[in-house]
Formats: sequence, structure tokens, C-alpha cells
Amino acid sequence: MEHLSNMGKSKAILFRDPVVEQVVDQFIERSDIGFAKYKVTLDEERKTGVKELATYLQDTKEELMDAILYIQSAQNSLDETKNFLQWGKDHGKI
Repeated sequence: MEHLSNMGKSKAILFRDPVVEQVVDQFIERSDIGFAKYKVTLDEERKTGVKELATYLQDTKEELMDAILYIQSAQNSLDETKNFLQWGKDHGKI
């Protein structure tokens, strides 16, 4: 995936693992979206004091709390699917 930016450096990376490549692409895309929205990089935001450390920590905590909720929801979906499949086996439907 190619990403365009008005600033920054270019780097060629050879990926051994397509999953790592996928995640790196997602990081770059997220950075591009954030820059387009806020017109500042995280580095600039930090260096200029636009956002204080306490705010970074609060934002991180809230994002991690959201992540836990997403994980729990996904686990619930897997459990429901397993229960459904087991019911199908138990009743000769599968």
C-alpha cells in the first residue's frame, strides 16, 4: 500500500510477514487520517505542548478500555458460535 504525505521521509521496507506489513500499512493510514484531520503530527503536538502528558495518558487509558470491550464482545460472539455449533451437533443438524 502506498501512502502520500506532504512531509516526512520515505523508507523502503521488505516484510517477511504479511501480517506485520498489514499492521504497518494500517498505522500509516491512521497517521495520514490524523494529519489530514488535525494538520499536525503527534511528534509536533508533543514538542509544541499542544497536548499535555496527562491528556496522552487519559486518551491511552480510554482507548485501551475500548479495546477490552471489543475483545469481550468478540469472545462473546465466539462463545455463541461454539454453543450454536454444539447444539447443531447434539441435535443431528450438523
